[in-house]
Amino acid sequence: MEIIWAPWRIKYVQKKTKGKECIFCKSLKRKNKGALFLFESKFSLVILNAFPYNNGHLLVASKKHTPSLENLKKEELIDLMETVKKMLSILRKVLKPDGFNVGINIGKEAGAGIEGHLHIHIVPRWRADTNFMPICFNTKVIPQSLAELSQKLKKCLREKK
Repeated sequence: MEIIWAPWRIKYVQKKTKGKECIFCKSLKRKNKGALFLFESKFSLVILNAFPYNNGHLLVASKKHTPSLENLKKEELIDLMETVKKMLSILRKVLKPDGFNVGINIGKEAGAGIEGHLHIHIVPRWRADTNFMPICFNTKVIPQSLAELSQKLKKCLREKK
C-alpha cells in the first residue's frame, strides 16, 4: 500500500475557520482573481492548491457553497464533472503526468480541509514521485512555482476555447 504523507497539512486542517469565508467563495467575489484562480464555468471554478501534494494539484469546486454532492442540481453536477474532465485534459497537455488521483473528501472526518464547500482534488502523478526526500527528510520537492504553473495552465485554457 502506498501512503502519501503530508504532515505539514495538520496545521491547516486543525486551523479554526469558524466565521471565516471559505477560499472558494472569497475567490469568486474578488475582482482580481489572483494567480491561483485558473478557470470558471457556469457552475464551477478551478484553483491551484496553495498547499499541493504534487505539482499541478488542482481544486475543482462547485460555485454553490455546499458540503456534499447530494445538494447539487443535475446541471451543476454535470458542469462540475465536465470541468474535472477539462482540467485533466489541460494537465495532460501541460505537465504530461503518468496518472492522476482524483477524489472528494466529504466531511472533516473524511479529510476535508474545507469541509463546508464541495471540491474535487486532481493530483497529477508521475512514476517514482514518492522518493526518498519525503521519507528521509520530511521534504516534498515541487519542481515548479505556482505562479509559473498558473501561467502555463491559463495559456493552455485560453488556447482550448
